Amino acid sequence: MRQSYIFTSESVSEGHPDKVADQISDAVVDLFLSKDPEARVACETLTTTNKVVLAGEIRGRGVYENDQWAPGVQDEIERVVRETVKRIGYEQDGFHWERLDFSNNLHGQSAHIAQGVDEGGNKDEGAGDQGIMFGYATDETPDFLPATLYYSHRILERMAQDRHSGAAPFLEPDAKSQVTLHYENGAPVRATALVVSTQHAPGYCDDGKPGSDAAKYKQLRDYVVGVFHDVLPQGFITDETKIYVNPTGRFEIGGPDGDAGLTGRKIIVDTYGGAAPHGGGAFSGKDPTKVDRSAAYVSRYLAKNVVAAGLAKRCTIQLSYAIGVAEPLSVYVDLHGTGTVDAAELEAVLPQLVRLTPKGIREHLKLNAPIYQRTAAYGHFGRDADGDHFTWERTDLVDKLRAALAA
Repeated sequence: MRQSYIFTSESVSEGHPDKVADQISDAVVDLFLSKDPEARVACETLTTTNKVVLAGEIRGRGVYENDQWAPGVQDEIERVVRETVKRIGYEQDGFHWERLDFSNNLHGQSAHIAQGVDEGGNKDEGAGDQGIMFGYATDETPDFLPATLYYSHRILERMAQDRHSGAAPFLEPDAKSQVTLHYENGAPVRATALVVSTQHAPGYCDDGKPGSDAAKYKQLRDYVVGVFHDVLPQGFITDETKIYVNPTGRFEIGGPDGDAGLTGRKIIVDTYGGAAPHGGGAFSGKDPTKVDRSAAYVSRYLAKNVVAAGLAKRCTIQLSYAIGVAEPLSVYVDLHGTGTVDAAELEAVLPQLVRLTPKGIREHLKLNAPIYQRTAAYGHFGRDADGDHFTWERTDLVDKLRAALAA
């Protein structure tokens, strides 16, 4: 394990076209789960210039049964789609919550998938698909996330707050951030490069072309640099830190009008910023019977509790599943040479503390609830476990984990 190195992670804002798609897909998931906690949803979203298209498979009592929509539900879906775009802040000529063209192509779930997933008789509920899922935690930050990703998220969250409040009226919804940190002795100590590209109001650029305004660009740049200093720890930004604010020179056309967005294209932003493996499955748009989502959440939960218990400074956990099969095919733990216990012991103990079947995960983490739209921007991990939201961020296994290992 290297002790000194430079590492980078990125984040994207709630107004990034792929994130708009993720939030719409999860708004549909929440709508279905609010009506039927056992609903099945796999909703994909395409966003482009003044257009939103939904596709995927669904099933739910009082929502979509026997290949029929319940009365009024299609209108509700369109409503939550438009409300999501409005909340993000899109009222632009090329993408406007009220004027965009909406197309709903959701259809009933395949009966062949349903027969493998549904429980019945002596058959436990099976996994909604095959695949591998990873969870990760590190003691680099209070939220047990890699510092590069943690600060990338916080920069854009702060900018979004200022945009919504009116404190930074020159900002538009689409933005990206990137944080590069230098690590010494395995810990982040300073920033070597910081990048923000943000959509902006007309004129807040300095590219020498008509309409650019050097004074306005300086206002934008000074604001972003101020956010960097507010978000990163004192001393991380030095005279040698390279800072880039809108390096292309102009970013007026953005969001789905500037680039098409699709659900599930920001899986590294959603998870660990490249600091840990990824199984490849996206989260947004999927109900919690889909292990792409629920098993990734529980593996994060387990890894975070391992680190919070002081059993390792870093922990990666892999789970694997087969469609229609309830129990995981494998449980793998890697402590990256930082552990105070044997990883094999954890592989034996962790499944005793949480039943790692799809139903067991959902019940333990209370996942059959309309909680998902809030996950779809600024990361699914490293968030406060307030109430029944983000339950996978709790550290309530710490004492049980220590006791089980001591037995």
